[in-house]
Amino acid sequence: MSKVMSTWIRNLCGVVLCLAIMPASAATVLIYGDSISASYGMDIEQGWVSLLDKRLAKRAPGKHQVINASVSGETTAGGLRRLPALLKQHTPDVVVLELGANDGLRGQPPKLMERNLAAMIRLSQQAGARVVLLGMQIPPNYGKAYTNAFFAVFPKVAKAGSIALLPFFLDGVGGVPELMQKDGLHPNAKAQPKLLEQAWPLIFQHLAE
Repeated sequence: MSKVMSTWIRNLCGVVLCLAIMPASAATVLIYGDSISASYGMDIEQGWVSLLDKRLAKRAPGKHQVINASVSGETTAGGLRRLPALLKQHTPDVVVLELGANDGLRGQPPKLMERNLAAMIRLSQQAGARVVLLGMQIPPNYGKAYTNAFFAVFPKVAKAGSIALLPFFLDGVGGVPELMQKDGLHPNAKAQPKLLEQAWPLIFQHLAE
């Protein structure tokens, strides 16, 4: 066997071995939210998204990638504008939508929020992603009619898009002083493990599909 042929075979074997030990393509989870998912008021490593990343890495090293594209103050309108580029860039397997709270706090029409959320769900599905929607509530001082109309948007768009819904992401956290920051709007570091536990079943189920 010639020296050139021998070298070629050794190189080929090296490539084959490399391919054999490479992990399968990681499943990508895109977290798309506002300040609640952007770790507002605390170190980002304390936030529920970082805790999710750590849990997935511990359960299945190298098999999942968590992308946190959350922005404090984001509305559904802003989210809709940014989403197409993010879907193209990351090609996520799962999109977790946690938007809408700022629409409510700004008194935006629930119908507008509904259209924006529905459009983001549709865009995500067209990109091949499974979608999880984390629902929200707003303080009762906005009036019963508005708060009810706001809350009703989430199950409505979830049903229309045939997606998984967590009705109220801050259930058991919102309004609990020891779990909230001084502003009364943002969960503190102590609340983050609870937020993860509430979102975890739906996210993990979609990764397992």
